[in-house]
Amino acid sequence: MGANFAPAAVADRSATPTADAGASTSSLRLDSICKQYGSFGAVKSVSLEVRQGEFVTLLGPSGSGKTTTLMMIAGFVDPSSGRIYVDGRDVTEAPPHRRNIGMVFQNYALFPHLTVFKNVAFPLDVRKLPAAEVRARTMEALDIVKLADLGDRYPTQLSGGQQQRVALARAIVFRPPLLLMDEPLGALDKKLREHMQIELLKIQDRLGVTVIYVTHDQEEALVMSDRVVVMADGVIQQIGRPDELYRRPGNRFVADFVGETNILEGRITGEGSMPTLAIAPGVQVRAPSNRSWKGGERAFLILRPECVRIGLRAEPCANRLEGAIERVIYVGDVSRVLITLPSGQTLIAKVQNSGDAGVGEVGDVVCVGWDSDPTWVVADANAGAQDAIPGMETQ
Repeated sequence: MGANFAPAAVADRSATPTADAGASTSSLRLDSICKQYGSFGAVKSVSLEVRQGEFVTLLGPSGSGKTTTLMMIAGFVDPSSGRIYVDGRDVTEAPPHRRNIGMVFQNYALFPHLTVFKNVAFPLDVRKLPAAEVRARTMEALDIVKLADLGDRYPTQLSGGQQQRVALARAIVFRPPLLLMDEPLGALDKKLREHMQIELLKIQDRLGVTVIYVTHDQEEALVMSDRVVVMADGVIQQIGRPDELYRRPGNRFVADFVGETNILEGRITGEGSMPTLAIAPGVQVRAPSNRSWKGGERAFLILRPECVRIGLRAEPCANRLEGAIERVIYVGDVSRVLITLPSGQTLIAKVQNSGDAGVGEVGDVVCVGWDSDPTWVVADANAGAQDAIPGMETQ
């Protein structure tokens, strides 16, 4: 199962960022880029368009091709085929220092023998800018990340969060219109990571820079992104806004990877884009889908735990059945209730701990229900090219 969260945690990223005066942003286009290592395809024909000022996250498990894609954009890895365009300019053959792209690495890559000030000033020094301009821009970048008073310290004298901000300041000091970030928060603890997510969004809003962000953390992707690109096995599975991915996943992989979910296997008994699905003997439910179905097809019902109702709350629901409580797990504001259905499949419900009567005891048989609208019917990730995946049309 995915992480325990719901789309209520998603930040509102609909507003267009307002950049500081003089700042510029870039658009990015990937045209069928591939990376082959011998017989292994790390990235397979990835195409993507990123608009100016947009925050786009490449999300996927280890080995999905997200970091390799980022390294090809940066120029550190040469694509085996395909083209890369920044603001319409073909940069596929250009070396990294000719692409005018900022980069924040997962391990920060700070110079331990240089002070914070010198680390941040380094990109300006190699560009041989006048000393006065180097100092002014460096102090401006340190002020943006709220480290203006730590310029004389060395990286080893800083906390993990401070080192991350130094790396960010170094990436933005030469005012790149495009900023790449490779899991920059992965080494931080949960509380600091959540704080830095908000700080990064504030900085991106202030600068108006276009950001391509790589992470395997689903919650991080939903909170920070205008759009999320879900990848697996070197292929884009789905592109969409965070709420689209959560509520209307394109296939079983996306549904299972993005957030916690119930995936109930069944067979289609009623055709169309609002099919009826048999999930247990004598139990049929209806749910919307992104495609038209035929009777007898294997399908999966996607049902988020927060949409499941138990006991009296289940009675008004469009879909109802009975199940036995297998386990009740207290997690603070909610309890996770595991319920065994007649089919043998396990259903997870999230119940708010509001002081009302409990959900029942282990072994109790309870009524379980949900409405049709929050649910979704999908096929396997490998169902076939004819199955449309939302967001894969031209952006």
